[in-house]
Amino acid sequence: MSLRIGVVGAGRGSGPAGVFARHKDCELVALADRNPDRLAEVAGRLEVPETYAELDDMLESDIDVVFVATPAPVHAENSIAALRAGKHVMCEVPAVPTIESGRELVQAVKETGLKYSFAENMYYYPYIGTYERLIQDGDLGEIVYAEGEYIHQCDSLMTGRPDDLGGGLDGSLTWRASLPPLLYCTHDLQPLLRMFRDRCVTAVGMNTGSRRRPDFGCIDIGVGLFKTARDITIKQLCGFSVAKEPAHHWFCIYGTKGSIEQGRGCSGLAASHYLYIEDRYDNHQGPVKLDIPPNHPGAPPEATLGGHGTSEYFMVDEFVQCVLNDTDPPIDVYEACDCTFPGICAHLSAEAGGEPVDVPDPREW
Repeated sequence: MSLRIGVVGAGRGSGPAGVFARHKDCELVALADRNPDRLAEVAGRLEVPETYAELDDMLESDIDVVFVATPAPVHAENSIAALRAGKHVMCEVPAVPTIESGRELVQAVKETGLKYSFAENMYYYPYIGTYERLIQDGDLGEIVYAEGEYIHQCDSLMTGRPDDLGGGLDGSLTWRASLPPLLYCTHDLQPLLRMFRDRCVTAVGMNTGSRRRPDFGCIDIGVGLFKTARDITIKQLCGFSVAKEPAHHWFCIYGTKGSIEQGRGCSGLAASHYLYIEDRYDNHQGPVKLDIPPNHPGAPPEATLGGHGTSEYFMVDEFVQCVLNDTDPPIDVYEACDCTFPGICAHLSAEAGGEPVDVPDPREW
């Protein structure tokens, strides 16, 4: 059986669409986008037979799956619409813009019984798997503290290009200028929480305000401090209007027996990684540098079509297999909320002067 795939959002969605187009168990049959030039270019390049200007029209076709790659503020409503139309969903990050829309998404997944999976490509980087194995094997002891950092200079994405929500033309700002950075914290938080088998219960937030580009009004940098159910403290920093190049992700993790830290300066594929374990390495020699390949050894040639190394191939493949075999989604709706809600709550905390905010558990709804 081949799954009939539709992708909404031909900008960000063009990468995963390339993976679906070459996947042995899929047919990429539909593409939707409000930008006619972008729609025609991607559809022509990937030989997509059906194109639509609106998601609602695509949902009337006989596709099995929708990959949601629209602007972040409409991820939840697009995912819910696709589920209600009888389609399985894989959605880009972040999952939802508000706690209430998270409640509605969870309800839609429960009522339809369809698959919903969160397209968090960071979890599929090879080095994240190495970190996870070290933690789960107990090499670092009990985890007590971790940091995640996502810095990406996005000034060029905040104006001067249509965003399909009415912004970006004639000098107007796109949705990215109004999105608080902490609402985009999932790239680091989901891998950390998955490594720890944990969820956040309390959030405290602060931000810098709009000082670098006051003409945009965007928050420069947001910082969230989270306490988890397993009593781990996590600090998350996100910034999209920053005087720094290139973009990067960065992690450090401390346990009672050791620590692991990623080198700074790049997004992950070319990063260095340093491991220290107290009873293995001489204190004076410091950590050892780990030899972790940037991409998955043995991955098929088409695995790089989605971008982000080989990560998106494995992200898509796990989702496809869960639909075909009727197994649990690789990153289900509850985990999607677990890594999206803390950023929302940290932003609410920042708006309230740093008051702690409880992070709801979507499993209780």
